[in-house]
Amino acid sequence: MITKRIIPCLDVKDGRVVKGVNFLGLHDVSSPVSLAKYYSDSGADELVFYDITASAEGRALFTDILVEVASTIFIPLTVGGGINTVEDFDRVLKCGADKVSVNSGAIRDPSLIAAAAKKYGDQCVVLSVDAKRVAGQYRVFAKGGREDTGLDAIEWIKRGVQSGAGEIVLNSIDTDGVKGGFDLDMLAAVCDAVQVPVIASGGAGGIDDFVRLFQALPKVDAGLAASIFHFGEVSIPNLKQALHAQGINVRL
Repeated sequence: MITKRIIPCLDVKDGRVVKGVNFLGLHDVSSPVSLAKYYSDSGADELVFYDITASAEGRALFTDILVEVASTIFIPLTVGGGINTVEDFDRVLKCGADKVSVNSGAIRDPSLIAAAAKKYGDQCVVLSVDAKRVAGQYRVFAKGGREDTGLDAIEWIKRGVQSGAGEIVLNSIDTDGVKGGFDLDMLAAVCDAVQVPVIASGGAGGIDDFVRLFQALPKVDAGLAASIFHFGEVSIPNLKQALHAQGINVRL
């Protein structure tokens, strides 16, 4: 049985970890370096680091903080934000990232996925998709959820996997930061569409939401969250013990 992964997410803006609701109203949380070390020591399976304003501000990702984070932790690190070229992949991997997450850059240039997968392998390329319901359709949004691309999210994800994306992170804008549970309907549609690992993001409010996620959707490989971990509402050891008690396979 495949082990389910628990992944904290660091949304980094101006060198600090921030968190908002529905991608809006960002509040300062902590230093990314100290928070990354805390999660690595607490039993997180992986860590995601997003430079959340790099794409919107049209700049490269902050690499100095990334190097410090990568050297502090002993778990796989996925990095995203401002990834627009294969050279960006190279730069981030050299800073210590294990996987690179593409979002807006792949929307602008879909050939980026295939080019990066060819050079670094499918397992290195993570397609992160910010999706929201619009007129009965799951629609892809770009630039931190600010721009409706008009793309159908399920078709875009299928295309990304065909191009070489080895993993999908589905961020539901509808449930982000609301703490009402993961977007099970949207996740089910993605899991039915592709065969690569799918990471659920957006909506975790407590331990029960992770239990419900993995019980309802056995195909989902991992649960990603930010605020419930950042603000100490849920500890990773307690979460994993609760999942284990429910018969869900996790690394203790």
